[in-house]
Amino acid sequence: MFIGGCWPGECHYITEGNYEAITVMYICRKLLELIGLNPERLRLEWVSASEGIRFAEVVTDFTRKLMELGPLGTGEGIDEHGLKFKLEAVKNLIPYIKLVERERLRVRFKTEEEYKEFFSSEEINRLFHELIVDKVTISQIMVLLREKPLSTGEISEILGESPSEVSKHLSSSARQGLVRFDESEKRFAPVQH
Repeated sequence: MFIGGCWPGECHYITEGNYEAITVMYICRKLLELIGLNPERLRLEWVSASEGIRFAEVVTDFTRKLMELGPLGTGEGIDEHGLKFKLEAVKNLIPYIKLVERERLRVRFKTEEEYKEFFSSEEINRLFHELIVDKVTISQIMVLLREKPLSTGEISEILGESPSEVSKHLSSSARQGLVRFDESEKRFAPVQH
């Protein structure tokens, strides 16, 4: 995905959404990486309306990069079904991720270098893991269970997570009333509301 915007400090609108776009771009790159997609598939560039030649060069360069990476998912070794469920799991969390961005990750710096430094810091990596990583895993589990009931081992194999990690998420989800264990099938299933 290519995002083009006004140069920071040169936006005609008071909102200065280009600064917010930097934050969202870094969060989205972390999410892409989390689900196994190359974060270079997302690019943010500043291009003013008078920079037609620069725009063409940037789009040509980005197109070349995407061709090198290969088709979405396939280039990363993820099959179509796996890609679909990973993207659906993240999509289901968008309202939550927006809340986390607004309440915990929104910052205002003057330079792109400051944003890059901030979003690559250990503090942000820890916060991202604490607030988002487990939620993505739980969302993936819920998407899988909507397809069919599964055992802890089956979920573990599909997600590439340890059975103990999957069990922790299933226990948490059961306490929240999201999943139940079906004794007759020896599998977990989503709670029907």
